[in-house]
Amino acid sequence: MSGHSEIQAREEGLALTPRSDGAGLLPAVVTDAVSGTVLMLAWMNAEALGRTIETGEAWFWSRSRQCLWHKGATSGQVQRIQEIRVDCDQDTIWLRVRMSEQAGCCHTDRSSCFYRRVVSGPSGPMLALDPVALGRPAEQS
Repeated sequence: MSGHSEIQAREEGLALTPRSDGAGLLPAVVTDAVSGTVLMLAWMNAEALGRTIETGEAWFWSRSRQCLWHKGATSGQVQRIQEIRVDCDQDTIWLRVRMSEQAGCCHTDRSSCFYRRVVSGPSGPMLALDPVALGRPAEQS
């Protein structure tokens, strides 16, 4: 198959043919299936993706520990898969999940790993805590 045909097949075809990076990994964006909130970004290898499809629960590859990681196995923050999508060239995974009854998603016990915003500060860019991601109601403007 020529390069153009392979690209066409990957982008328009119905075969699942994920393209990992040089380390065999794919980024996986995880969102809440109900609210659409971005919960986390993690990495998957072929085995993690296979186990996720097989079990209906999120599995990832821990780059720091160099091992498979079943989300929630120790924390109770299990992510039940509602839908798996791939992007146009199949090098990024999107998991739409329902969280277990456990409150948080992040290892910091927050509802999302994205609990800080980049804002302009007096000396340049800085971080500000997002009250919604911290589980508190947003301030009324």
